[in-house]
Amino acid sequence: MNVEELSGLPPGALEHFRQEGIEELYPPQAEAVEAGATDGENLVAAVPTASGKTMIAALSMLSAVQRGGKALYIVPLRALASEKKAEFDAYEQFGVTTGVATGNYESTSEWLATKDIVVATSEKVDSLVRNGADWLSDLTCVVSDEVHLIDDRGRGPTLEVTLAKLRRLNPTLQVVALSATVGNADEIADWLDAALVDTDWRPIDLQMGVHYGNALNFDDGSTREVPVEGSEKQEAALVRDILQEGGSSLVFVSSRRNAEAAASRLGGVAKRELTDEERTELADLAADIRDDSDTETSTDLADCVENGSAFHHAGLSSAQRSLVEDAFRDRLLKVISATPTLAAGVNTPARRVIVRDWRRFDPSAGGMAPLDVLEVHQMMGRAGRPGLDPYGEAVLLAKSHDESDELFDRYIWADPEAVRSKLAAEPALRTHVLATIASGFARTREGLLEFLEATLYASQSTEAGRLERVTDDVLGYLERNDFVERSGSGGRTDENEGAGGFTAAADLAAQENRDEALEATSLGHTVSRLYLDPMSAAEIVHGLERADQRPTALGLYQLTARTPDMYELYLRSGEDDTFGELYYERERELLGDTPSEFEEDRFEDWLAALKTGKLLEDWAEETDEETITDRYKIGPGDLRGKVDTAEWLLGAAESLAREIDSEWTVAVRDARARVEHGVGEELLELVSVGGVGRKRARRLYEAGVEEPADLRTADKGVILRVLKGKKTAETILENAGREDPSMDDIEPAGGDAETAGPGSSAGTDSETEPRTESSSAEDSQSSLGDF
Repeated sequence: MNVEELSGLPPGALEHFRQEGIEELYPPQAEAVEAGATDGENLVAAVPTASGKTMIAALSMLSAVQRGGKALYIVPLRALASEKKAEFDAYEQFGVTTGVATGNYESTSEWLATKDIVVATSEKVDSLVRNGADWLSDLTCVVSDEVHLIDDRGRGPTLEVTLAKLRRLNPTLQVVALSATVGNADEIADWLDAALVDTDWRPIDLQMGVHYGNALNFDDGSTREVPVEGSEKQEAALVRDILQEGGSSLVFVSSRRNAEAAASRLGGVAKRELTDEERTELADLAADIRDDSDTETSTDLADCVENGSAFHHAGLSSAQRSLVEDAFRDRLLKVISATPTLAAGVNTPARRVIVRDWRRFDPSAGGMAPLDVLEVHQMMGRAGRPGLDPYGEAVLLAKSHDESDELFDRYIWADPEAVRSKLAAEPALRTHVLATIASGFARTREGLLEFLEATLYASQSTEAGRLERVTDDVLGYLERNDFVERSGSGGRTDENEGAGGFTAAADLAAQENRDEALEATSLGHTVSRLYLDPMSAAEIVHGLERADQRPTALGLYQLTARTPDMYELYLRSGEDDTFGELYYERERELLGDTPSEFEEDRFEDWLAALKTGKLLEDWAEETDEETITDRYKIGPGDLRGKVDTAEWLLGAAESLAREIDSEWTVAVRDARARVEHGVGEELLELVSVGGVGRKRARRLYEAGVEEPADLRTADKGVILRVLKGKKTAETILENAGREDPSMDDIEPAGGDAETAGPGSSAGTDSETEPRTESSSAEDSQSSLGDF
């Protein structure tokens, strides 16, 4: 189908696609149009990676906008949200606007009401539903990218329930679900009342095979000789071979440590193929990585990058991951060694994908277990990029002839598994049952069960009564913890009360008066709005209520680390003694019911949470990033993730403290502020000034500038000496309200003996101006301190 045959799109859209070099639709795209994608019909597109799924989404959304509607594009990862937003921004040239929403789970993001297309993670959309974002009622088209992730135990239930709620909120909503090729795409289509496009067509031929000995044997019976020289490893030979013909490689391994070790080795292969110009560009890229973080992980990554290689895993900061991904897409980096996180939708294709490790540690199996077929196929689908690669190759590595045969049977010739709902697991259900009640989608037990019947789980369930039993267990838990109240029969009929802003949902709920009434308490509404797991909220409330003295920062950090919403650090060999000693030293600071050391599993979890809390305390006591990452054997991305999660949980704990009228609200607020900025209590006022992070605040404090008011009167020369850059100093003084922030003709004051306190003789500005926000790059502040 030629793009000229498309109709119903905004004026200018066809010209945009032609400018992008799109003259003809791929077969799956044409099939989607014929199935009604541009006419508002529901659609499930189960097609391989790089086969044009985004174009199917674009045509569906643009046609919805042209009909006067509004579109939502749901992605599984924040990184994908930014990537898709940048892609859709091009539509502004013909009048279609785009917005992106991630994070800040208490916000309704009302500014997005003016946007034609909104890109958001499934968690953000779920929180928007909980908080009653009115503009969701205006949606006419929802695209769910990577919908097969409903099978994921972590984020799958949120996506599943969110789609069910959006469909109930907007009965005429068009749902377009984009999926990898899965074993039961027809079931997903039936659930969504959708037409199905299910194909294995790809724009570039993908050969899948197994490397054994010196030969690469493909699924079509062909063979390619790739000899392994001397002590060379198989993946090194495969990378060398493809580099010599101008292609790049992705190598998937089972762990972070393996990714880092492989990247270091493969850098020795890649550097031999670099041009002088590439070496210069890679040196600049390595410098950017070192500037982002001063940790050992950053140094190791930068060293690899200088050789044209990189590793990619969740321990990297988001900035480092972006730098690596962009350089690989530009073919500046020649090879990436990655954990499977890189296979989750991020656009990083390579000519050859090598799945080195097809097993990983599985605690439930008590050892190494094979990866799912779907996960391996997702990795293999990264092979081949239209316009750059003449073909794609995906290779598994075998050590024996028998293993080679096993890999062909297990992965090459196997169909991917069916997607199965994980909603009936109690941790997922307790969160979504409370949210469903609090947002007014159900006001009775019968109404709740009726809503859950609209989920994929209900359509797949073969165990009669299981969903009802688990739901009753969850309701009992929510009632015992004062999140939900149940009463007799005949639910409330006030259509507005507790409806979370959704009149349609309230109208439906108001009719549900035939059995036990359900109502979220004030505390339950708060927990749902904060996007907390109810078990996290119960742990926090219990800890605060049992505190008999002002909680310390460590006590609060350990409390939040015990919640299901924080992935606590695990105890390494010998650390049970280390943190056992810390536990006995600071036992009185810890909140809640302390377990006995004879309760081995519970006590070990308590110590793991204490380790996580101690990491956060170290950060709040201004321990530098390199020391923390080395002390706890984590990457900069892990540290930033822990800090961000703790800040969110402590912000939620502050709201919970106010809700239960706790006397410890201020203590929680201070602990949150300290972990947000990574500073001691004495610096909290200084870091409230834009541009002043933890390092600058400490230097200012030691120079006698102890609060924002001092910045308005202090000696400019001393401030310049402390802050080092004139532009930085001017921005900070402006943000502090200094009448004349200019540093023109100011020289840094010499000598450590000088102070900049309010009693200094120079710079005694007495007038102040309102604080202003500067858009200067030097005014920006990293979540982990200033630069």
